[in-house]
Amino acid sequence: MTTKPTQKEKALKLYALHHTGKLLILPNIWDALGAILLESLEFSAIATASASIAFSNGYNDGEQLPFADVLARLKQIANSVAVPVTADIESAYATTDAQLRNNINQLLDTGIVGINIEDTNTDTKAIYSLEEQCKRIRIIKEVAQERDIPLFINARTDVLLHGQLFKGEEEKFDEIIKRGLAYKEAGAGCFYPILMKKEEDIKRLYELIEFPINVLTFPGIPPLKNLEEIGVARVSLGPNYLKLALKTMKDMATKLKDYDGLSEIINNDVTSDYVKSLINRELQ
Repeated sequence: MTTKPTQKEKALKLYALHHTGKLLILPNIWDALGAILLESLEFSAIATASASIAFSNGYNDGEQLPFADVLARLKQIANSVAVPVTADIESAYATTDAQLRNNINQLLDTGIVGINIEDTNTDTKAIYSLEEQCKRIRIIKEVAQERDIPLFINARTDVLLHGQLFKGEEEKFDEIIKRGLAYKEAGAGCFYPILMKKEEDIKRLYELIEFPINVLTFPGIPPLKNLEEIGVARVSLGPNYLKLALKTMKDMATKLKDYDGLSEIINNDVTSDYVKSLINRELQ
């Protein structure tokens, strides 16, 4: 059995995965079993979705799930696999510099090596100024450097979620460009303009910032192959992976109410033995 990679080695691997020229596809999970399944299918990294973790625990998204519960779930996930784990931490449950430092340290203690960090203030629901968010990114980098863990930062901008603040599409795009370049300078490793979907916009953004970009699977985005050709580094499913699982459960429950679906249950090739084989495999 090979030695399990260190947290630093995993962080460096996650960085490298964003610079291969091949699209990094991340079906965001919410528990250890999902992480183990994806690792068994040879996914090279695991990502979580804050909404999926919250929903699966009976909470709304938006930092409603207690931070202690988030930490516990992330630790379970990170400890269950040998590949890098990057976590959606929303706005890090922090609105002050001291909170941010403390929370990033606690997040690093879970074993994760990457984060999504949003530029919306969870308390005020307003978007942070460019200067404020760059300061927050620099603080995160400082904490990671103090720990000698090159934490990978996927800097999400919520400009398109706060569209009412801007006068038109071009003004929104200009603000996204400014933030992409600024977050890059502050130390982010990837830029995530959530809800951007037009191929021409994504291509133009990539050409202007020359920096890894994350695209969300959202109605209207280009095919995955097109995104790779444009130069997009990463595609994430967000809560869509959970929704797919929930749809399967919903459809089966509906069939059972009509005394149907028994053959699908009996003939399911995901058997108890298969699930046990995932849980009982040796962690390389």
